[in-house]
Amino acid sequence: MTLLDSTTWTGQVFSDGWRESLGGTRQVAEPATGNSLGVVGMANAEDVRQAAASAAKAQPEWAAMPFAERAAILRRAGEIIERAADEIHWWIIREAGSVLPKAQLETHVAAQECFEASALPSRPSGQILQSEQPRFSMARRVPAGVVGVIAPFNVPLILGIRSVAPALALGNAVVFKPDPRTAVCGGVVIARAFEEAGLPPGVLHMLPGAVEAGEAMVTDPHVRVISFTGSTAAGRRVGELAARHLKRAHLELGGNSALIVLDDADLALAASAGAFGSFLHQGQVCMTTGRHLVHESVADAYTEALAAKASALPVGDPATGQVALGPIIDSAQRDKIHGLVTASVESGARLAAGGTYEGLFYRPTVLTDVTPTTPAYAQEVFGPVAPVMRFSTLDEAARLAADTEYGLSLGILTADPLRALELASRIPSGIVHINDQTVNDEAQIPFGGVGASGTGSRFGGADANVDAFTETQWVTMRSDIAPYPF
Repeated sequence: MTLLDSTTWTGQVFSDGWRESLGGTRQVAEPATGNSLGVVGMANAEDVRQAAASAAKAQPEWAAMPFAERAAILRRAGEIIERAADEIHWWIIREAGSVLPKAQLETHVAAQECFEASALPSRPSGQILQSEQPRFSMARRVPAGVVGVIAPFNVPLILGIRSVAPALALGNAVVFKPDPRTAVCGGVVIARAFEEAGLPPGVLHMLPGAVEAGEAMVTDPHVRVISFTGSTAAGRRVGELAARHLKRAHLELGGNSALIVLDDADLALAASAGAFGSFLHQGQVCMTTGRHLVHESVADAYTEALAAKASALPVGDPATGQVALGPIIDSAQRDKIHGLVTASVESGARLAAGGTYEGLFYRPTVLTDVTPTTPAYAQEVFGPVAPVMRFSTLDEAARLAADTEYGLSLGILTADPLRALELASRIPSGIVHINDQTVNDEAQIPFGGVGASGTGSRFGGADANVDAFTETQWVTMRSDIAPYPF
């Protein structure tokens, strides 16, 4: 039996074992071909309610388990992902439309997320505090209880497990809703890995579902913390709903990240980095380079080099050919991308490359002669589109880069890293890469954005995970009962 043997999960959700869902089923579609890859269960609000109640019941015993035993389960889950990597790659390629190197990155980082999380149970869990009273005073971190995790389709394995693994490691139970479009590689994989690792029943529930399921999770009284990754519009709704129910919501949202190319940058390397930042996984990454800000003295040469790379990149089915770009996830997203490109050209931008598609295969696109109001520059495209904007001074570059509601990732390319560091200090961003493009991720680093990109670095990194998935409890102890004048 393989990790993803369909006889285990076909038409099922993972909630106290594999069972039929109350919300029906959904076909697993392959974007490149439209073929069906299988059938998954779809959770409704009642599925979520039952799962949350079960998770709340199972959580205290899980939290009370010796920390070394919890850590061992996390390590085993990571090892299982590593052993099943080739099988998981097949699903990421076919279900998410990813090329093999991106699929390999997902399994590598996912395993590392488990290994990093396995170190959390043995971390110091508090601190001794000073007190004016004759007592022992301390603050300790305790599990939040039940954590709700909502993850998107684009990098489904990483963006699910980066919250599931640390939440479990810190003694929480988890109710997890992956995107139904990538429910196998982003949901079944995680459930099966932890099931095989020996996670006790009821501690993890994996429930693909639509908006109804997500809202039920956010409003359920058993769920105390929400970890959400997705669009800014959806994140605003999650945050508002969570606030009404007095819950913490950690939000990692959209972006329109800038790559600044200074006048002294190596243009061959810069164009390569820029192409990777804009076209990796068809631009369907929150950190995608959405705006190329290039010094006017090198803008023509950079645009020409970037367009040449875009025109040469092969686009096609990643399951059957060696391609650089696979399909867009679905027709609605493709139409949004093309609508923004078309509107940009109509408003005066010029196509230097791309701007066409066949089926769900969208050509990597370079736009020049853009202005701050050009639709594909001003908005998050979430597709393989690279708008190039000129600047003349560092002040102008800083102003243009900061002129957005988003603040996720920033890249600066230059021969003078110290000049770049000073420039970066003037641009609000959760992540800064000097002499690299905007798309980077590692399991051990704190990740998150500011502004419309989210509520800060609550994804990844030991300190961020402890902050996200535990509560601080003040505890005092005295030798005798305190005397009072009443």
